[in-house]
Amino acid sequence: MMTLRLFAANPPDVPLSAAWYLADLGEAKGRQELFTHQAPQRLKALREHALIESAVSSNRIEGVEIEASRVHSVVLGRPVLRDRNEEEVRGYRDALKLIHQSAPSLAISEATVLELHSLSRGRLGDAGEYKRKDVDIIETYPDGRSRVRFKTVPALRTGTAMEELISAWSEVLDQHRLPPLLAVAAFNLDFLCIHPFRDGNGRVSRLLLLLQCYHLGFEVGRYVSLERIIEQSKDRYYETLEQSSQGWHEGRHDPWPYMSYLLYILKTAYRELEEGLGQARVPRGEKSGIVTDAIRRAAGDFSIADLQRACPGVSVDLIRHVLKWLRQEGEVDCLGRGRNARWRRQPPRIG
Repeated sequence: MMTLRLFAANPPDVPLSAAWYLADLGEAKGRQELFTHQAPQRLKALREHALIESAVSSNRIEGVEIEASRVHSVVLGRPVLRDRNEEEVRGYRDALKLIHQSAPSLAISEATVLELHSLSRGRLGDAGEYKRKDVDIIETYPDGRSRVRFKTVPALRTGTAMEELISAWSEVLDQHRLPPLLAVAAFNLDFLCIHPFRDGNGRVSRLLLLLQCYHLGFEVGRYVSLERIIEQSKDRYYETLEQSSQGWHEGRHDPWPYMSYLLYILKTAYRELEEGLGQARVPRGEKSGIVTDAIRRAAGDFSIADLQRACPGVSVDLIRHVLKWLRQEGEVDCLGRGRNARWRRQPPRIG
């Protein structure tokens, strides 16, 4: 609540970089309806793929992983779950579905926060309950040394802090003291600094980010996984969070590194959506399009195994088929032989 309280008392001078993000996101929101009313089958495939990526990536950021061969059935099917990790991935899926289906009726309240936590933790153990003991953010180094990255709000004050956060959120929005997307980013930072749960805080923060964006009409998270983009830049995620949390308890922190990072995540998601829906022709089939999207997003050399991780639920035979097609089109080149060969995107042809 310290960031929202700070902005409520003194409306901020928005840094130029954040202002640019806001302008770009405003334009993207304006184009959103155009893009999301075309190619209904393509959009259906994007929604399914985003659901899978989000459930897997948000848990993987926190060290919760399941076998790649089980991802599709755990998220989209109804198999008997094998362990706690699969229960948490399935639970996150359930939380995502609740938001996708019921966002307009889900108020930002303590009840909603607790329900999202309960779902995302598979309703196991202390799911849906605030922490009972103080929990600080500890970083452990390879040599065994450790340090406290951040001292969170004490357990005895957690309930009060969450009440204040929800109240500050409503006040800032009602009184129009802050551009709404900045209020979302400020809320997210405050939530993570309060750290209301023993475990699962990061996952709930990402669910709340999605829900609050829906409330503001920014629905890109329905088609592109925000969690996957965060996972791909998680070093920056942790770096900006640490920068912006220093001095938070005293209200002397700089919230802009982390807030700008979240705006960057949203802008990246909109760019991916528009590029994916406006891309050149691809091999027939929605899963072929998903593989092509993953290839065109690749930042450097990649392998078939990399594509399997990026495209859960897609067969290796289809991945090879798409690579062969794109190689014939001159979009990719194979850098070696055998199953571990690396691939590389080719620069676009001119003329």
